[in-house]
Amino acid sequence: MLEKIKKQLEHYTLESVSASAQNDVPLAAVMLLLHGDPEDPQIILTQRAKHLTSHAGEVAFPGGMKENIDNDLLATALRETQEEISLSSGNIKVLGKLPSDSPRLSMIRVTPFMGWVDSLHSLSPDPSEIASVFNFPLSFLLDINHYQYFEFEEGKIRLPYVEYQDYKIWGFTLKVMVDMLNHTLDAQIKLCLPTKSELKQLGYQ
Repeated sequence: MLEKIKKQLEHYTLESVSASAQNDVPLAAVMLLLHGDPEDPQIILTQRAKHLTSHAGEVAFPGGMKENIDNDLLATALRETQEEISLSSGNIKVLGKLPSDSPRLSMIRVTPFMGWVDSLHSLSPDPSEIASVFNFPLSFLLDINHYQYFEFEEGKIRLPYVEYQDYKIWGFTLKVMVDMLNHTLDAQIKLCLPTKSELKQLGYQ
């Protein structure tokens, strides 16, 4: 599975991605990190701390907003990974990047990078940001029977999610992983997501 993913990632140029805001849109970057068995890899995911003011308790990739010290968005993703789960860039083999996208209810432009970790030393999540770190089998997402939907914003929006152990994985994190599987493995997983026009009608910009 890993070799096929790597081959397909060659279609996306891994070049220096500007960390300058485009049209005043805030920029961020995340790391989709794989490890374990190359034929059945796992993804490193985090659960955000519940005391945070935004996205508290949600499952996410290591990553965050760009800062002035970052030369490019890859530097952002690697720095945030080090800060959040104590995994240094020296332990990550960068495989490529996926197309930038924006969470449906946000104007932030996020660039996902993919990386491979040969061996995991003890990860140490920063308690000020991260409640826990866990491993999520990529193959779990390939089974369409694992996908469910829930009502969001008092039933105004219906969103897909998967449950794994005690974690609920949804939103931008789920979309990035599914898009990656569709791009690299031709998984043909179709998520029913609200359109931008539907969100606009509900008052979201």
